[in-house]
Amino acid sequence: MARDKIVVIEDEPDIVEVIAYNLKREGFNVHSAGRGDEGLNEVRNQSPVLVILDLMLPGMDGLSVCQQIKSDPFTQDIPIIIVSAKGEESDVVIGLGLGADDYLAKPFSPRELLARVKAVLRRGPVRQDEQKERILIRELLIDIARHEVRIADQLIKLTATEFKILHQLARQPGRAFTREQLLNRVIGEGVVVVDRNIDVHIRSIRKKLEDYSQMIQTIRGVGYRFVGE
Repeated sequence: MARDKIVVIEDEPDIVEVIAYNLKREGFNVHSAGRGDEGLNEVRNQSPVLVILDLMLPGMDGLSVCQQIKSDPFTQDIPIIIVSAKGEESDVVIGLGLGADDYLAKPFSPRELLARVKAVLRRGPVRQDEQKERILIRELLIDIARHEVRIADQLIKLTATEFKILHQLARQPGRAFTREQLLNRVIGEGVVVVDRNIDVHIRSIRKKLEDYSQMIQTIRGVGYRFVGE
């Protein structure tokens, strides 16, 4: 039986070795490339279930690789986890804006890497009928059809914008969203709004969610993610 393929695009051999070793232990078939252009060809040829992508690469930088993958109809649904060195936060934000699903800052532990890989693969693509679903986490209920949030049957009064932000985060638990992505999904592209306004809404949502507020995690320099476990 064929194993799921993961393409690792990274130019540091030591890091590739650690990533490949741990992924293979979990049963993945790992393909690697040390250049951006070679990695892009690997993605197109192998059709992997996931790409682990460094930002600083020879041949073609990681952001260009990410953009190429996400602009190609044949590869755009392949999830991407960016790995970045400290000081590259602005590039991480750009990468997430291009469609990358998550990121890891170097140095990272194999355990953290595997947790992120499994979380991204577990999410899968967002279904078209997801707007009709209810999201239930312990006693927290997000009812999309009714446009309501309840905790233990108690109605939580959120504004329309707050509900949209919470729903956007909760529908893809574990995914990192930039402030700009949340603004575009909640308010719409082309509307001039300061992205830090999202922070104000997040603070309000957390206050109203009380004991469930910790499910909305802040990613320093990037944005937010929802953790449903």
